[in-house]
This record gives sequence, C-alpha cells and structure tokens, in this order.
Amino acid sequence: MRRLTRPGPVFRPAPAQPRTPEPPGNLPAELNGFFGRHDELAALARALESARLVTLTGLGGIGKSRLARHTAAILQDRFCDGAWLVELADLREPHLLDHAVAEALGVADHSGRPVRASLGDHLADRDLLLVLDGYEHLVDACAELTGQLLRRAPGLRVLAAGRRPLGLDGERNQPLPPMNTADATALFADRAAAVVAGFTVGPSDEAVVTELCERLEGIPLALELAAGRLRALSAAQVLHRLDDRFRLLTGTRPRRAPERHGPPPPPAPPAYGGLPEQGGRPPRHQTLRCAIGWSHELCTPEERLLWARLSVFAGQFDLDAVEYVCAGPELPASELLDVLTELIAQSVLVREETATGVRYRMLETVRAYGAGWLAATPDGDRLRRRHRDWYLGLATWCELDWFSSRQAEIAARIEAELPNVRVALEQSLQSPGETHLGQYLAGTLWFYWVGCGRLSEGRHWLDRALELEGDHDEARLKALWVAGYVAVIQGDTVGALEALQECRDGAERTGNTTAAAYALHRTGCLALVSDDLPRAERLLRAALLRYQEIGELNSNVLMGQVELAMALAFQGGLTDAVRLCQDVLEVCEEHGERWTLAYAQYVLAFAAWTRGDGERARGLLEECLAIDHTFHDLLGAVLAIELLALVTLGEGDAEEAAVLQGAAGRIWPSVGLPLFGSRHFNQPHARCEELARERLGAERYEHCRRVGERLDLDAAVARILRPAGLLPAQRPAPGTNEPAASPSASGGETAG
Repeated sequence: MRRLTRPGPVFRPAPAQPRTPEPPGNLPAELNGFFGRHDELAALARALESARLVTLTGLGGIGKSRLARHTAAILQDRFCDGAWLVELADLREPHLLDHAVAEALGVADHSGRPVRASLGDHLADRDLLLVLDGYEHLVDACAELTGQLLRRAPGLRVLAAGRRPLGLDGERNQPLPPMNTADATALFADRAAAVVAGFTVGPSDEAVVTELCERLEGIPLALELAAGRLRALSAAQVLHRLDDRFRLLTGTRPRRAPERHGPPPPPAPPAYGGLPEQGGRPPRHQTLRCAIGWSHELCTPEERLLWARLSVFAGQFDLDAVEYVCAGPELPASELLDVLTELIAQSVLVREETATGVRYRMLETVRAYGAGWLAATPDGDRLRRRHRDWYLGLATWCELDWFSSRQAEIAARIEAELPNVRVALEQSLQSPGETHLGQYLAGTLWFYWVGCGRLSEGRHWLDRALELEGDHDEARLKALWVAGYVAVIQGDTVGALEALQECRDGAERTGNTTAAAYALHRTGCLALVSDDLPRAERLLRAALLRYQEIGELNSNVLMGQVELAMALAFQGGLTDAVRLCQDVLEVCEEHGERWTLAYAQYVLAFAAWTRGDGERARGLLEECLAIDHTFHDLLGAVLAIELLALVTLGEGDAEEAAVLQGAAGRIWPSVGLPLFGSRHFNQPHARCEELARERLGAERYEHCRRVGERLDLDAAVARILRPAGLLPAQRPAPGTNEPAASPSASGGETAG
C-alpha cells in the first residue's frame, strides 16, 4: 500500500480529469449525498496509515456502514488492488464466513482446498483494502479469519464496521459519535428535500429543525426516518410526536410478519423485524426500533437485564452508582463490572473520561429502548427507588463534606450528577408518602443552589417541595430555611419572610434548635441586605451564639460570621469587621474551606479600599474572584467585580472601571435583584459610576459599559485575572485590540 496523503487534500473534490479506468473493487455507488463527518473521515484515513486493522464501532443507526463505505470510496485509488466490501449482517452461520468473503472478493477455487487457504493465497501479494461491515453477531469467527488473513497478506488493510471491536492485537478502534448539530441539520434538510419538493430550512423553522435534530441526538438513521415523516407531517409536528420516537420513526411500507433468529429475548416490544429492504437500507435499519433491537438481540440475558436497569439513570453515571442500583440476585455485584464492560464493547454504553473520573452514559434513544423493556417487568418501581436512594445518600455525603478541602471536587461531582439528582427529586415529589424525601433532598443541596450558581433551579425545587404536605417536620423545616436563604439572595423579601417565619414557628413548636438557629441567621441576613444594619447585627450575633450552644460549625456558621462583619463594616466598624474575618480565614485554613473564605476576603478588601489601600484590596478581590469562578458562585463573583471596578477607578483607569460595571450588570439578572436593592451594597457601584461618568463623560462611559455588557462571566474573569505583572494601562482599550493610553499625569483618565 502506498502511503496515504494527509487527510485534508484527500477529501477535497478533485478537479475535472480525463476519464480513467475504475479502480478494482466492488463498492456500491452512493445513492444520496454524504454529509459532515469531516473529522471522522480524517481520523480513519490517519488510522489506516498507521494500522492494518481499523474498527469503526458505534450504536446501530449511528452511520458506521455509510462512513466506512464512503471512506473506502475515497481511499480506494490509494490501493493498487482497490477496495472490497463484504456485507455480513445477513450472514447467520459462522461456518459460511469464509465463503462470504471469498464470494465478495471474487475468489473461485474448485480444487477442494479449504476456502481460507484460497483466500490467503489470493490476498498474499495484493495491496488491498477490505471492508467488513456488520460483523458483530459473528465477532469470534470474524476475528479469527481477519487475524489469519492479516498475517498471511502484508499488503492487506482491513476496515471493519460493527458494534464492538474485534479484539485483535494491533487493532485501532475508532468509536463513532453522533453527528454534530450543524451536520445533522444539513443531513435532515437534504433528506427532507427528497420527499418534500422545495423543502428548505428557513428562518421561520430553523429553531424547530435544530431542536428536532438535537432531540434525535444526531443519529443519522433517526434523522432520515424523521425526514421521511415529512410526507405527512410538518417538522413541528414531528418534533411534537418525538416522545414516542420508536412508534414515529418507522418505515412507511407494509411489513411482513417479523422473522426471528436465535433464542427469543424476554417479553417486550419486537426488537428486530425481517423487513424488505427500503431506500438502500438493510432490514435491520428500516426502523429505529429495529436498529436498536439488533444490538439487543446480540446481548446475553444478563446484558439485556443490565441495559434495562441502566435506563433509570439520566446523563452520566459512575460504577459505584451502577453497582448499588442495578445489582441483585439475577445480576450479582461481583459479575456486574464484566457485564457492563460488554455493553461498552457493544456500543450500548459510552465510557467517558471526566474531571470526576471515569463515567458512563447512554444515548437517550438507547436509554428509551431499555426503559421500554424495564416497563415490561415488575422491577421498575424498585429500581427507581434505589436510584433515588443512591442520590439522596450522595447529596447527604456532599453536604457533610462541603466543609472541607474537597469543596471544588464536590461542586464538580454534583454538577456531573445533576441530571440524576433531578430524576431523584422528581421521583420523591411524585411518589405518595415520600414528599419528605424530596423536601430533604432539595434542602440538603443548599450548598449547590447557593454556592454554585443554581439559585433559580434551587428555588424551583424548593417551592415545589414546600407546596406539598409531608409528615416529617425536620425535612420541611430544612427546606424552609434554605428557601428563605435563596429568596434573600434573589432579593425576594416577601418570599424570604414567609419561608423564614414558617420555619421559626415550626422550630419552636417542635423544639428543633438547629432549624431555629438557621431561621434566625437567615432573618439576620435579610435585615443586612434590607439596610436594617442594627437589627442585622443583633440577629446575626444571636444566631452565632445559638450555633455555638448546639455545637454547629460549618460553612453556614462561618458565613454568618462574615455577614456580621459586613454589617459592622457598613456601620463603620472596620476594626471589628477585620477581626471577625481574620478569624474566619483561620478556620477556613484549618479545614481547607474555600467558598466562605472568598466572602471573608471580599469584606477584607472592602475594609482595605475604605482605608485607601487599593493594592491590598485588588489582591484580595482577585483571589476572591478566582475562588468564586471555580465554584461558579455568581453572587460572590459579581460582588467582587463591582468592588474591583471601584478599585480600578482609583488606579486611574476609568474606562476599564466602566467596562467592569457593564460586565457586572450582565451578571446580576442571573442572580436576582441587583445589589439586593441595598443602599450599602450599592455604595461602591454608585460611587464608581459617578466618578467614571465625571472623568469620561456620559457618552464615553456608556460606550465602555456596553463593551462590558458583551462579556460573559468567563470572559470578564479572564479579563480581570490577567497574567502577573500586566499593568492596568496595558489592557486593551474598550472596543479595540490596542493597549489603552497611559493615565495622564494631571487627571488620571485614559485616552478616549
């Protein structure tokens, strides 16, 4: 085989050339256009340069066959003896495999020798690409034959497309992901135009088609079947009916009675039908159910059982969760890893490396198929309860461990588990007699709702949980003080008062001293943001005393100390405020706590700025902002940016100060009422705006502020946390790529 050229040029349309003889081979002509997959095509070309066996694996309907054939068609002129396709999906008997390959290659030998020997002789001195398509039900026989042929024929390259690797030495496996949204949309539009004359994706239906392609997860088969439904439905109607995708995405011709091969699967909807070939698709690909069912039929009973049980998960999940939720007498925990590994090998599961370790996921189409099988068993309710219990336990552990050096790890873990946490919340709130579990779970996640930028979603779950009556006071009281906490931050005074008053009343009635302390604390926090500073100081001191009496020490307790420091600082008591925050820093250092530490640094920065030490204020605020950004704590981040704008103004950069105010203005709507509507919290913002307008003029100030409004949180943080040693005067001027002019000696303004 001659060395392949770099992938880029391989895939460009060649200029018109004089007609040349067709390369040897038996690749069928493509009947319709090929869309997207540029990266995958290039990867396959590179893989075939360095490896003699490349397997293209993925779920049924993901486009393996089409991509393998298209790649072979592109590369066939690189092989002196061409590219040859062996279609194996309809071959049921392993002992006929050699004959099928020989027939595809046109090898005729009447000598009575074994067919494999004839194949070896035929390929021994040939430079040839062999494409094996649909081998997964013959994987052992196919692996044995492929290995022998590769050893016998040094010029042979094999591209195998199936649902699992062959497992041979030297094999290069290329898992095929779904199409990206842009390519999926182009494919859908092309196939739709073939059935509806003049179909195009215009501005009016672009959003519908994009959502349709995303809901179908970029699975080419699903997209083509959906496009076929446009003969009778609009794109919006297809999207609306996708909840039952297996019924909707079927072929349109009358069907014969289903044919089955091998042992029947457990009772469930038909997995595979022997349909007549339609539109160039093999029978196993004429409906979405058939495509997924073909994989299902190739699974062992244990693999089918695990597939069904895994359907209770949403998004990603890890091995610990699988072992807890899915193990049982029919599927012992000691065997579960082996079964799970087989599902990965068969492309039913996808293994992913993440920041929180190795995790697994199913495409929604695969999950929905497994859910259909689970629904046909009496085991569904038990599995869903076990799923809920696992994530209830996980949230409990994360809350306890939040007050430690593992905060960033916990934040990332809950972020990764959020789809499953939502399922657990829904399960609890919809199950009679289990409302208290939903209230407990929604309250236990306070650190995530407040500390990781999920205030709106937290409020949603807390409000839903509190609308329901439960018979467990402790769970309801926890949900109440957390709901009050969230409402305070969002600037919802009425909602906060209602929740906290109910919590206080319930705590007194039941003697729950812990809930009473938290309700008192959050009422003090409400007084702080409502500018009633003397009352805030009194309530927060009382709450801290109660925490001490009951032995409570965690991030909430430290935050109460920081909030008391804020109340003192706003009243001019900077010395006491600094002392309180220094105490918080010491405890945070001892426990590895970072989230509350950032707020303590904010108060210390406010004190430093008030005393005229802008350099110290900047250092504290930059570290504060870095921590807040790690947790995606929008409140902490936007408070830091507001104060940084004033510090920046004091450094002489009025333009950058206005930019930062614009960036903060974009973030506040995601938190709640800007600066809580508080005069004291608003003081740095108002002072900065007044001085920046005076120095820049109204027109230039508004221009710079609008520049900041175009920055999202990540961009704003990157702009602030610049490399060490970069001076403010070296920042790009607003709206340009050039450095801003140095501050003038007289006024300190930057050039406009």
